[in-house]
Formats: sequence, structure tokens, C-alpha cells
Amino acid sequence: MSTAILSEKVRAFLEERRFAVLGTINADGTPQLSAMWYQLEGDHILMNTMAGRVKERNLRRDPRVSICFEDGGYLTITGKATLIDDQETAQRDIHRLAVRYNDDEKAAQSMEDIFAKEQRVSIHISIERVIENLW
Repeated sequence: MSTAILSEKVRAFLEERRFAVLGTINADGTPQLSAMWYQLEGDHILMNTMAGRVKERNLRRDPRVSICFEDGGYLTITGKATLIDDQETAQRDIHRLAVRYNDDEKAAQSMEDIFAKEQRVSIHISIERVIENLW
């Protein structure tokens, strides 16, 4: 599996806080799109979801993904997902994402009220192809 090399411009864009749209493939071949929190970690994208959601079922059947980011310019990444079911890892990952998108207090409240009560799955996405139009 090849990994795309990310330019400094792409890395800087991905390190900013914005939402991603994750595309997975439904069993009938149609696309399924989900707005997601994400974090760039080295040369992969980290996401996290509640177990049992359509995107998780799709990824277990077919790990191919496309992710789109738009904010003035746009960036599209294609790759393959690896799912991490270990709850210690998945809970740690959703907490890190919650802190990235909220302040510490709101992240802690979300963990207590919602995420800690759920079975979570971390999604690690290899970056195989990048299409960019960033200015």
C-alpha cells in the first residue's frame, strides 16, 4: 500500500480545525457521507464513531474511503481505513477529538454524558491519494 506524501501546505490545512466529510460505500454500492471530527496524526487521519453506525458497518465490509475538506479551497483524500475496537484506545481517541473541537470543560462533559457510555470505534485512515486546490 502506497502512502501519499503530504506537502506542508496540505499539513497546515489539515491541522486547522474544520469538519471533514467521510465517504464510505454502502452494501448496494451507493455512497454514504458523514460529517466528522478528525485529526491528522503523522501520515494518517484519525476519526472515531459509535459502534453500530452505518459508516462503521460499511468500513468493516469495504475499507476504502474518500474524505473531503472545504474551506475556501478544497482537499480530497482517498485511502483505506483500519478500525480499532479496543475501548481504552477508542475512548482516549474520542476524548482527544472532543478536546480538539471543544474546550476542555465541554469535552469532559461530553465524555461523561455521552461518549463514555457508548461502545466507540477508532478509525485510522491511510492517505493514499491527495487532490488539492488550496490557496
